[in-house]
Amino acid sequence: MSVDACAALVARGDPDRFAAVMAAPVAVRGRLLVLYAFNLEVARAPWVTAEPLIAEMRLQWWRDAVAEAGAGQPARAHEVAGPLAGLIAEAGLPVEVLDQLVAARRWDVYREGFADVAALETYLESTGAGLMWLAGRALGAEAGAEAALRGLGWAAGLASFLRAVPELEARGRVPLPDAGEEAVAVLAQAGLARIASGRQGIRAAQGGARWATLAAWQGEPLLRLALREPGRVAQGRLQQSELGKRWGLLRARLRGTV
Repeated sequence: MSVDACAALVARGDPDRFAAVMAAPVAVRGRLLVLYAFNLEVARAPWVTAEPLIAEMRLQWWRDAVAEAGAGQPARAHEVAGPLAGLIAEAGLPVEVLDQLVAARRWDVYREGFADVAALETYLESTGAGLMWLAGRALGAEAGAEAALRGLGWAAGLASFLRAVPELEARGRVPLPDAGEEAVAVLAQAGLARIASGRQGIRAAQGGARWATLAAWQGEPLLRLALREPGRVAQGRLQQSELGKRWGLLRARLRGTV
């Protein structure tokens, strides 16, 4: 399973996750890079065209590729789909979680906002939470660690989503059901609660699965900032200093988890 193309894609398109992978032991990097390259390809599919039908077709291509790999069919000739099929077979990744991750991205195709907070939470469950669980499974996590991994992934996904709010609005989307500062603070508090719970439960993760959590290293500081100063979200100022980011990742690396 060649991961060179996947590594290059993640390095260019998702530098924060790439940094998290590079902070993990060499032995676990390959599987994470394949998974994160898949996530990147899926996440950007709705944005490479202004035609909703074409975007839907791109997402369906990935759903079909995942289904075929799960059924043991030959991998598609694609720099990410090929390694992903190998990872699905080697790690026993749950195909339904991969499919949900792709299907959730249909929201990004259209301009309609989420119907309510519950719809946003479901989106985060399928994307951020699902990706973290997949990363844990790729590194050997057992069922007992699923809730903890999903909680950390949900919170990290929320932090990234809040950081992207101004760009999403600039692209004509309505990212938040309620963009008021009080509502933003409530969301941030919910994310922090999931981090606290996830940290307690991550002890159930087996072997190297904890390394999957490094990708969530910015979740807590960003959500604490959003809770303290929710106006930063609308202003596009929900971000850490470079020093803060580096220290946070180093601390997570030394702990072996966030």
